[in-house]
Amino acid sequence: MAPGRQVDLNSDMGESFGPYRLGETASLMALVTSANVACGFHAGDPRTMAATVELARRHGVGVGAHVGYPDLVGFGRRAMTVGDEEIATDVLYQIGALLGFTGAAGVPLRHVKAHGALYIQAERDRRVAEALVEGVRRCRQPVTLVAPAGSEMERAAVACRMPVAREAFCDRAYRPDGTLVPRSEPGSVLHDPERVARRAVRLAADGEVEAADGQVIPVPCDTLCIHGDTAGATQLATAVRAALEAAGIGCGAMDSPALAPPPPAPG
Repeated sequence: MAPGRQVDLNSDMGESFGPYRLGETASLMALVTSANVACGFHAGDPRTMAATVELARRHGVGVGAHVGYPDLVGFGRRAMTVGDEEIATDVLYQIGALLGFTGAAGVPLRHVKAHGALYIQAERDRRVAEALVEGVRRCRQPVTLVAPAGSEMERAAVACRMPVAREAFCDRAYRPDGTLVPRSEPGSVLHDPERVARRAVRLAADGEVEAADGQVIPVPCDTLCIHGDTAGATQLATAVRAALEAAGIGCGAMDSPALAPPPPAPG
């Protein structure tokens, strides 16, 4: 392990919609260092976005746009076949919506993270990844793209010199190839705080995790995610913060200079 190492801890937030409440945004905000704010396509609405950004401002948490497919019914987790320009403009639209609220609150937009099916497809499909990155590029803001290490998303961002924060998930099971176990399969989401905390420390300190079949696989990361809609998310985040601190690993926003340097360009 490496005492003095710093890692970002992010969570998907602001995923309520109208009268429907989802997630533990208020309690999680005191524990994380970056908030991925739903921008209205898979979840969220203007009032929720405004409240989430304001809560992040009060806690000094970095704000990012959590962009997805236009799929409120499926919570953005249904795969869609979408053209490049539609992906790019949908991403730009969502970022623009959140920029209105970050501007009103006087806080910068620090990062962009894809949600659900868009994230999964952009992880593996270069066309989708390039369309996503193009949408982020068009917003003309100095933001960081959150992406798994070695993914098509990372490659597309590095190709256009966009900063990348490599992401790992401490509350999700991994397959041996480094992708996440689909949510449709048993055991895909982890709920035991001690287990999740141990995985977080191993990921942050050693860049590795135990896959579902018992193999230890490399997962380099700069930011760790705890899903805000996971049951008991606040308890998980509390355990993770305590374990990281006990291991001498600090938590800081993903644009902090104390984080690991960006990955080298592929070649």
